[in-house]
Amino acid sequence: MKAFASISIPIFLALGGLRIITNTPAIETKNKSSFEFEVTSRNPFWPINWKPTAQVTGASADHDASGTDIPATAFTLTSITIDGGTRFAIINGRIMEEGQQFGLQMGTHTYQITLKSIQDGRVVLERRRTQEIVVLLRRK
Repeated sequence: MKAFASISIPIFLALGGLRIITNTPAIETKNKSSFEFEVTSRNPFWPINWKPTAQVTGASADHDASGTDIPATAFTLTSITIDGGTRFAIINGRIMEEGQQFGLQMGTHTYQITLKSIQDGRVVLERRRTQEIVVLLRRK
């Protein structure tokens, strides 16, 4: 009898506790917060006095604004890897290889850029076969 009581009492207490837990009302949120900002406004999560550099977009840029030369400062070259026949460079945070084309978005214009060559300490970019841009490796 003591064995039955020592087993059954904890079971009944546990089941009673579950019944109390299941009878609690569900918590509902009354105020939902959201965050939206206009495309032309400054992102509030950027550090103070920080300005974004030009962004590299996908490989298929539809239009190329002509007549404007792109400055080399629009690109940030952070790493170059040369190993035998393979050459890679990290430009604006993306891994690129020789001959690869990509779109550079500056303001409302998208420029079609080709990575012409990767050399020791620099890369040569080409825009529409009319402008060559030499970007040096940034060393700290």
